[in-house]
Amino acid sequence: MPILDRPQIVLAVLAYLALVVAIGLWAARRTRNARDFFIAGQSLGLWVTGLATMSAAFSGFVFIGGPGLTYRMGIASLFIAAPVGFTAALLCWSVAKRLRLLAEVRELYTVPDALLARYDSRAAAGLAALAVLLGTVAYLGAQLQALGVLIEAIFGTRQWLGEWSLAVAMLIGLAIVLFYSIAGGMIAGVYTDLLQGALMALAAAGVFYFALSSGGGLGQISRTIVASDRFGADFLDPLGGVSIFTAVGFFLTFAVGTLGQPHMLHKFYMLRDPRQLKWLPAVIAGAQSLCILIWLGIGLAVPALVASGRLAPLADPDQASPLFVLEFVPELLAGLVFAGILAAIMSTADSFLNIGAAALIRDLPKALGWRLPEQLRWGRLAVLGVAAAAALFSYLYGDLIALLGTFAFGTFAAALTPALAIGLNWKRVTPIAATASVATGIVLCLVGEFLARQNFFPGLPKFPLAGGVLPSSFALAASFVVLFAVTLCTRPVEPAEDVAAVMEL
Repeated sequence: MPILDRPQIVLAVLAYLALVVAIGLWAARRTRNARDFFIAGQSLGLWVTGLATMSAAFSGFVFIGGPGLTYRMGIASLFIAAPVGFTAALLCWSVAKRLRLLAEVRELYTVPDALLARYDSRAAAGLAALAVLLGTVAYLGAQLQALGVLIEAIFGTRQWLGEWSLAVAMLIGLAIVLFYSIAGGMIAGVYTDLLQGALMALAAAGVFYFALSSGGGLGQISRTIVASDRFGADFLDPLGGVSIFTAVGFFLTFAVGTLGQPHMLHKFYMLRDPRQLKWLPAVIAGAQSLCILIWLGIGLAVPALVASGRLAPLADPDQASPLFVLEFVPELLAGLVFAGILAAIMSTADSFLNIGAAALIRDLPKALGWRLPEQLRWGRLAVLGVAAAAALFSYLYGDLIALLGTFAFGTFAAALTPALAIGLNWKRVTPIAATASVATGIVLCLVGEFLARQNFFPGLPKFPLAGGVLPSSFALAASFVVLFAVTLCTRPVEPAEDVAAVMEL
């Protein structure tokens, strides 16, 4: 697409990017210490915290990756999105409450900080920091890949850069994210989250309307897909594109696994008044439900348009969202959508850069028994290293954004969910059990992902082990089993007095 063919889209995106730079400059003036950099000074209200939490979860993975995954496997991909109706309440009432109250009695900036306070185990906290760092690199890689796809679509860089187009687009987006991440830390990120949440809430319903209209309504879209040779009836069968184990694995990983996502949990430390936690599920779930309309609408409309010959078959499924918005959404709304998606990706990227930097310069050193001085300065430098690792990982992974995001989400889920969700609500869980659970989640996720993708050793078994079992869901289940088994086989250890008091509230 030549740039001047869609001037309103380009102007909207450029205006958004200018606003991001302004937010970074403003936030830099308010970022004076590590507390400001990592948890925004613990000064956020209900709406900012709620929309920031939603934005951290809903980003390039949902807006770009979701429709692309639907194009590849059919509506079975919606097993990932199905839990949004209840996960916000589950998250806020089972884990977030304990984390925020712990922050009242201890200096907590990160999820590993919470595990250290709960279990008094540097091993558990150190392994959790390693899991956060590994998952951050993968999830941030998904955001950078989505950012590159979007910039490439908006500015048509493939026409004049050829095969280097995506790499250049990713570098441009990364440079902008790095600017406000290094300058403003989490303060910049949460206010970009606020902007993104507002934009996408406004745009989601409009995109859904045009998605249905483009195919003649939901009924006609379904008939067109079923009648096509390319997609067929299996596309609309909830289990048509995947096995029952894959579908259930998606659902469980993205339902239960939400309780271990540090980029979401991190936001609860920032809430100024813990009493507002009771209202957060409504804010988060309402915003998430609106945004899922983009996944559903574009995910169904694009296959119908391809089946009817109005769109060429997609060589890259991740192009589904950008192509649909460019071709079938009015220019003004398209500009709003692109600006909102950019905001989603960039704010989430900032969140991951922040927690990755914290794991690298705060949590891992603390687990080893030493503390870095001048954490604000080192935190800003660590952001560069985490970003470089994520960009390299994304390039080497070489698959759909949604699959890269699923691997990262699954790593967080398997490593952190049992120790947090069970351990913060059941005093009987022992430090040894938490450590073993975190280690199990990390090892099985990494080994499973390697076996699923390796082509170097033909004799090794490959995931799925049987009938489509996902490495992440297998690792999550095993992590829970290990936590309970080791807990029952080890002597109880009473938490510290202040931590025990929080667990009783």
